[in-house]
Amino acid sequence: MKAAIHTQYGPPEVVQIREISKPSPAANEVLVRVHASTVNRTDCGFRSAEYFVSRFFSGLFKPKQQILGCEFSGTIESVGESVLTYQAGDRIFGYNDTHFGGHAEYLIRDEQDAMTLVPQNLSFEEAAALTEGAHYALCNIRAAKVEAGQNILVYGATGAIGSAAVQLLKYFDTEVTAVCNTANLELVRSLGADHVIDYTREDFTKTGQQYDFIFDAVGKSSFGACKKLLKENGVYISTELGKNGENIWMALYGLLSGGKRVLFPMPYIKKEDVIFLKELAERGKFKPLIDRIYPLDEILEAYQYVESRQKIGNVVLRISSGEKE
Repeated sequence: MKAAIHTQYGPPEVVQIREISKPSPAANEVLVRVHASTVNRTDCGFRSAEYFVSRFFSGLFKPKQQILGCEFSGTIESVGESVLTYQAGDRIFGYNDTHFGGHAEYLIRDEQDAMTLVPQNLSFEEAAALTEGAHYALCNIRAAKVEAGQNILVYGATGAIGSAAVQLLKYFDTEVTAVCNTANLELVRSLGADHVIDYTREDFTKTGQQYDFIFDAVGKSSFGACKKLLKENGVYISTELGKNGENIWMALYGLLSGGKRVLFPMPYIKKEDVIFLKELAERGKFKPLIDRIYPLDEILEAYQYVESRQKIGNVVLRISSGEKE
């Protein structure tokens, strides 16, 4: 089978397409023929190891998991003898940032992994993009203990995380102000944002509005700049570490103090979260934005585009053909 392999950390050029052996499922596993995956910030981070701390999970000197791709969708080709939940032919999607594997024609998953059946109203490409940005957004929304009626600001509302956050926050019945550039104002409104700020024309930190929760989905702001916008006991969360890792240290300090504070939750995903996202998609409450679709052979170009920080929503890899049933 074909797979995108990286045997060392570095820029996109360390990834190569190779022929490797097709895996076989154990008793509790399923073999998935992958139709689509994504190239996202998680894959980029583990490939480059730009943040050295990631090596404690991925391998100190070289990557333990040489095939990236934390998101996938596809068709189950065979199941192990103990598998009860799935059967051959099932259309399935899911997320795994421990074993990865989506950037290959086949992968193995444990029956209990964070995956479920593809929503009937989505293509394989759409299903592949359902989980990465959304689970980061969902984790941060839960950490901030968001409640209906609260005033929320999302900075970077057009990325995979930000666009998911806007839709999820509207599902949770909050009032959402989204920050983006001029070209994407209408797009962000279509996601459900109640108010949209064009950062090329207006500094969102000088609007005079106050928020219960400010979510920086691109890591370009700071708690110092946003603190005056927070209500008493308001929460600031960024998807990045901040200058000199300040978001971690301020989050630790916030454990000992009250009032306005920084949180830095560790992301996680469970099978129940994937099922939740599937149900939202089936009800039309959440749909991932897709910017571009690349074939597996053009994964280098996909990585380069993602790292240009110009993408809108998700960049999908089409691994093999698969028609929506």
